[in-house]
Amino acid sequence: MDLNQLNELDFSNIGDWPVVAKAILVLFLCVVLAGGWYWFVSQDQIDSLSRSEAQETELRTSFEAKQRLAANLEIHREQLTQIEESLTDLLRQLPGSAEIAALLVDVSQTGLAAGLEFDLFRPAGEVSKSFYAELPIQVEVTGAYHELGRFVSGLAALPRIVTVHDVGISALDKEVRGNAAASKLRMQATVKTYRYIEDEETKKAQDNKPGGKAGKPGTAKK
Repeated sequence: MDLNQLNELDFSNIGDWPVVAKAILVLFLCVVLAGGWYWFVSQDQIDSLSRSEAQETELRTSFEAKQRLAANLEIHREQLTQIEESLTDLLRQLPGSAEIAALLVDVSQTGLAAGLEFDLFRPAGEVSKSFYAELPIQVEVTGAYHELGRFVSGLAALPRIVTVHDVGISALDKEVRGNAAASKLRMQATVKTYRYIEDEETKKAQDNKPGGKAGKPGTAKK
């Protein structure tokens, strides 16, 4: 079938076309139909399938992660219980407001028991943190090297948390040195103890803030 025969084809009388021309037309229509079906129907379905597969992968990963958590739930509960018990033990080492005076006495008695002489013992203002407050104490003591070591070790051995900061050790000035005091040293340091802030104090402090319950206008009784 040559080009002249193609030009002579009459589209109004397709039934009289040669078999080859009919086959080419049917093949062309099939290609057009298949392309249209793919473009208007299959493409959307393929995109939807891809999205579903991605969602399936995401859900499978999430499920496996949750399954691992569920399998270890008892272990996590035990760990949480242990953490809560450890936190409770640590909080017990923070004295309440009623114990602060006794703790200050313990700090000074520890120094005296170590053989030190106190030249300065000055508690400073309390510094509030999140759930606890720092109580810094400026101390200046005089004693032998080993007595200073016993003092610091004694503070660390107290049942409540006591830390030592900004330590400075120097020899005694010449004018105060004597034969008996020749080997003595002066230590200046900040000893910090810590107080647990009770829930009632926290609530009261929040109420006393501007905008708190106690600071809100219009709450006074008429």
